[in-house]
Amino acid sequence: MSLTVPAPTIEKQPEARTYQVRTFGCQMNVHDSERLAGLLEAAGMVEAEAGQADVVVFNTCAVRENADNKLYGNLGQLAPVKERHPGMQIAVGGCLAQKDRETILKKAPWVDVVFGTHNVGSLPALLERARHNNEAQLEILESLDVFPSTLPTKRDAVYSGWVSISVGCNNTCTFCIVPSLRGKERDRRPGEILAEVQALVDDGAIEVTLLGQNVNSYGVEFGDRGAFAKLLRACGSIEGLERVRFTSPHPAAFTDDVIDAMAETPNAMPQLHMPLQSGSDKVLKDMRRSYRSKKFLGILDKVRERIPHAAISTDIIVGFPGETEEDFQATLAVVEQARFASAFTFQYSKRPGTPAAELPDQLPKSVVQERYERLIALQDRIAAEENAKQLGSRVEVMVTAQQGRKAGETHRLSGRARDQRLVHFSVPDGAPAPRPGDLVTVTITEAAAFHLIADPASASDYQLRRSRAGDAWDGSQADSCGVPATPGSKPAQVSLGMPALPVRPA
Repeated sequence: MSLTVPAPTIEKQPEARTYQVRTFGCQMNVHDSERLAGLLEAAGMVEAEAGQADVVVFNTCAVRENADNKLYGNLGQLAPVKERHPGMQIAVGGCLAQKDRETILKKAPWVDVVFGTHNVGSLPALLERARHNNEAQLEILESLDVFPSTLPTKRDAVYSGWVSISVGCNNTCTFCIVPSLRGKERDRRPGEILAEVQALVDDGAIEVTLLGQNVNSYGVEFGDRGAFAKLLRACGSIEGLERVRFTSPHPAAFTDDVIDAMAETPNAMPQLHMPLQSGSDKVLKDMRRSYRSKKFLGILDKVRERIPHAAISTDIIVGFPGETEEDFQATLAVVEQARFASAFTFQYSKRPGTPAAELPDQLPKSVVQERYERLIALQDRIAAEENAKQLGSRVEVMVTAQQGRKAGETHRLSGRARDQRLVHFSVPDGAPAPRPGDLVTVTITEAAAFHLIADPASASDYQLRRSRAGDAWDGSQADSCGVPATPGSKPAQVSLGMPALPVRPA
């Protein structure tokens, strides 16, 4: 007699839901999106690599005039997609969500979740509640719920990352809606910040960018006006951390101790982003920017005296209400004198809820556009001239995963110099190729307004230093692809975001 034992039934595990986070706006939003991705993955989701994601999250910006149109245009495109994909969910967060609230659900009733800048950590629970109740969930808090840095994070690359040192802003610039959406400044304790920096370094990062709405006012909440300079110096003592950057400071709060800390801390990079906004003292007063052009230029002089090769970038707004041709000429004069390496240039956007939106003498679009084009032409010329000074210099470049638009034709790789300039470089025949996170030293052979080029004539003109960050990159690729990493490399425990400073945003 034989006994047949039935094979055990193996239940098929449900596939994990996929997600996609679409980010608009500033570095703070980019960093928040890393938190959103980390939260979704902690909830069991995986990032969509192909096809339509089950969950699409929009992390929005409210600074520009067309922010609303951009969001609703994207939401409109997703409405028919959602109809074809039962169970798909759409969430809207960030500054525009904090501002518009119920308006989003009225204009786009197919949205499932609306959340604000103060409750990023609520997203997974709100998505689950929307599924369970089969109705949209709106949750906007008026003050910070949980400091974002305590939330899970999924960063973009292993070699470099953002570290938020504060959130919110205590300034009252008349053109800016951010303080009303992100609240008053909240500062993290130095020990928490340094612990996060150390954790990133332990996972392979060799570059960190300290991030805050007004990063150099750090310490105001706990009464230490020298806290930011002390924080920079403390980062200098972290072994393995090779590059420290920060963004964005405010000229009114920029003090000599910060310049001293930059000059005397070996891993503080020779690069500074210093927002000008306008070169006209009258316009600066109307903007409630508590400095004038003379003080601004004085800061640049002090920085260059202590750090002669510093590359300085800026923000400039053209067409602020009441700006005259004389005011605009003052801006051009400051730009000519400041010799910025690059600039974020904006046409003034009238934002409801800001004092500037109620000012008289709002300028015609044609006037603003014409002035904007003149400013761009001037800054492009200066940037090209400043980059031309780099010809023949030897620069250390940290290789990034991002490639230039013409990389397929030129076969060049890309990276950032210590001063944050973008460098496209080629690897000589027979020389070893670098990994993202490795460092190469090359000689600049060509210069353009927005980038530098290094084409070594021989292998002797090309030096490669393999780094822990490159090892971590190998480990992260092995983890994601299921292939062996480079021998001796350490798998990355968390991926780290790459801070980038584009020359001109879209």
